[in-house]
Amino acid sequence: MDLAQQLNRVGGGPEDVQAATRRVLRSLFPPWLPGAFKAMFSRPFPELSCRMNAWVTALTCQWLMGPSAVNDVELGDGTVLRGQGVKVERCRFLEEAGCAAVCVNSCKLPTQTFFAEDMGLPLAMAPNYDDFSCQFSFGVQPAGPEEEAEVFSTPCFAGCPSKRAAWAAGGGPAQDPQQQCPNVTPP
Repeated sequence: MDLAQQLNRVGGGPEDVQAATRRVLRSLFPPWLPGAFKAMFSRPFPELSCRMNAWVTALTCQWLMGPSAVNDVELGDGTVLRGQGVKVERCRFLEEAGCAAVCVNSCKLPTQTFFAEDMGLPLAMAPNYDDFSCQFSFGVQPAGPEEEAEVFSTPCFAGCPSKRAAWAAGGGPAQDPQQQCPNVTPP
């Protein structure tokens, strides 16, 4: 968590933090695996691949995110993607970070990019900043910045460490807790 917060404070900008996080995600796998998965599973068996990734995510990421479970994803047109979602009840990463920028730049955007570009699966992540839950929807294209205005216009959390550090240094956002987090910018 300390590394994620430090990257967001001094990482050079949101794009640099996202790139660093994606490198970390890639380093978790043998170099050949993401490309092989894309060729052998994602392209020929997209639904199965989405279900497998949902199951593996729910099983292996609880140490970072907290309790989570595989669930169904309902699309806007009423279509239900069976077993292609993961609901994180209360994301430890987001709660401990206390910062929307850490969520967006160190998790949401780089994870969506990793799954789309490296693993060959679209993934839409929907963090809920009110209850700290997060919905992973494998097989769903992430919304664009216009549709995700809420994610990118999130006010700083009251206890945001980046905001407190900026205030302590005599700069940064105004002392209005409803001001948008200065470290969250649309891609």
